Amino acid sequence: MPEVIFNGPEGRLEGRYQHAKKPGGPIALVLHPHPLHGGTMNNKVTYALYQTFVKRGFSVLRFNFRGVGRSQGQFDSGIGEMSDAASALDWMQTHNPNAQTCWIAGFSFGAWIAMQLMMRRPEIGGFISLAPPADAYDFTFLAPCPASGQIIHGERDEVVPKEAVDKLAQKLSSQKNIVIDYETIAGADHFFSTKMDVMNKLVGNYLDKAFSEKAA
Repeated sequence: MPEVIFNGPEGRLEGRYQHAKKPGGPIALVLHPHPLHGGTMNNKVTYALYQTFVKRGFSVLRFNFRGVGRSQGQFDSGIGEMSDAASALDWMQTHNPNAQTCWIAGFSFGAWIAMQLMMRRPEIGGFISLAPPADAYDFTFLAPCPASGQIIHGERDEVVPKEAVDKLAQKLSSQKNIVIDYETIAGADHFFSTKMDVMNKLVGNYLDKAFSEKAA
């Protein structure tokens, strides 16, 4: 799991990168939760997402947004963090010029940034969104949503109300040619604390199905 340093809009950004074993393998970018609430690339949920992609043959990058860890800069309320994510995807594509497909994944604040990046980068073909903060941030930019994906939320999420995520999933599902796999995990809190294994299995099964359908 090599440490990497790459250039972002406000200076160096630090990350962890795993290159796919097979040439031309898919790529995935994983984004961490809110920097001002302790979110880093080593967050347990972020790390679990990263490993799920690695196990399925992706080249995967997770990194610290500006001002977190050894990444330079300071928190920018989502605007700069979106630019950081775009730089991370640029770096990934430079190191994977023959990648067949690109996925984006994020947890909480990272899910919001991930879906904004998806709107700006048409090469992103799928997404995983864990506990998207649909009550705290505006997701109306997803009109139309450019790709299908999976949304997972904890039934007992104490940070993001389930009703807000229900509405987001319903809105996206109603769009033409978009299929949303919306999963609610019984008994799970915002951090999936005691349900990490369930979350991992849902994400893994979704990716397996998505790629088996693509190959068919």
